[in-house]
Amino acid sequence: MQAVDVIIIGGGLVGLTLALALKDTGLTAAVIEGQMPDGHVPEIPDNRVSAINLASQTLLERLGAWPGQGERLGPYSEMEVWEADSFGRIHFSAQEVQQPRLGHIVENNLLQQSLLAAARASGHIRLHMPARASKMAAGEQGVFVLLEDGTPITGRLLVGADGARSSVREQLNPGLVEWDYDHAALVATINTAEPHDQTARQIFRGQEILAFLPLADAHQCSIVWSCPPERAEELTRMDDAAFNKALSHAFDLRMGLCRVLGPRQSIPLRARYSKQFCGPRWALVGDAAHTVHPLAGQGVNLGLLDAAALAETLGKTQAKGGDIGQYDQLKRFERWRKAEAATLLAAMEALKRLFGVRLPLAPVIRGLGLGITNSLPQVKRVFAEHALGTSGQLPGLCQPEKN
Repeated sequence: MQAVDVIIIGGGLVGLTLALALKDTGLTAAVIEGQMPDGHVPEIPDNRVSAINLASQTLLERLGAWPGQGERLGPYSEMEVWEADSFGRIHFSAQEVQQPRLGHIVENNLLQQSLLAAARASGHIRLHMPARASKMAAGEQGVFVLLEDGTPITGRLLVGADGARSSVREQLNPGLVEWDYDHAALVATINTAEPHDQTARQIFRGQEILAFLPLADAHQCSIVWSCPPERAEELTRMDDAAFNKALSHAFDLRMGLCRVLGPRQSIPLRARYSKQFCGPRWALVGDAAHTVHPLAGQGVNLGLLDAAALAETLGKTQAKGGDIGQYDQLKRFERWRKAEAATLLAAMEALKRLFGVRLPLAPVIRGLGLGITNSLPQVKRVFAEHALGTSGQLPGLCQPEKN
């Protein structure tokens, strides 16, 4: 029988971050993950990337898990958004908030490898990878997990960090609000004729949203092309030459001719919001608790801050001699993170609907709105702070050093 304080189902970015963030709390953790990450670093950057903002970078650096492959990190210091059918655009930069950059585009596999290396070096973490839970139970006195290989594990708190289709959430059945975005995200790595100049760019074109995210190579970007499912299927079936032409024109030739590198993937988009983020002896973090539209690139950052907030809540409870599994002790975390997730979900839905309106004067009105916003320094500063992740209530591990 293995006994720990916190049993974490899911050893992805959020689950490993939570385990590492418990280091100074005196709590021990077991992490159970069904797949062992591939340690291979491909020549072409992986399609699955995350826009890691300043708050998340600060957290990962303090956990000793910021990726060391500097040549694979794509810093960006500017962002530009425009609509194809109007004259409106908005541009903001890190300089407007006195920062060297707004964030980095990081391949998810590199980030997971870095987190895993830090976890292996941490004495308070027990890794079970690859391993799966065959049974899970949460009772008044504690939690119990039985692995498929017969290993029993007991703890005081069960955490679901196992993604959008969380088995923990399914078993606990806290209730779920969900809706289909009627979109799919086509992701790929591309080469661009023009250098990206460390600028993240996004264009709204009718029912489609296309983002170019700058990678470490000045002529490479990761793209996220959000569009109706039938359009995503059409783009996926195209040969490379046809896709390159469609992509270049969909982006107004802003980056010159584009060339796809490697395979393309299409991912269905669906919003999810758990009615409860925690209960007696359990909690949900990351995509297990919420999934949002990728148009603002904040999904992973939201999950990483969930992990830091839960670790902070558990640490304070432990320091006071309380029971970390009691719902009364977990409610602070739930109120804190449900508010952040709900705000982002609402904002993404409103933005998607705003640019989806096809009335004749809609592009003109949106263009005027973007133009006015772009001319107001204080409003642009708010946008930049949101991009940095420094607005709202931040966990202590995510707060930048004070000068």
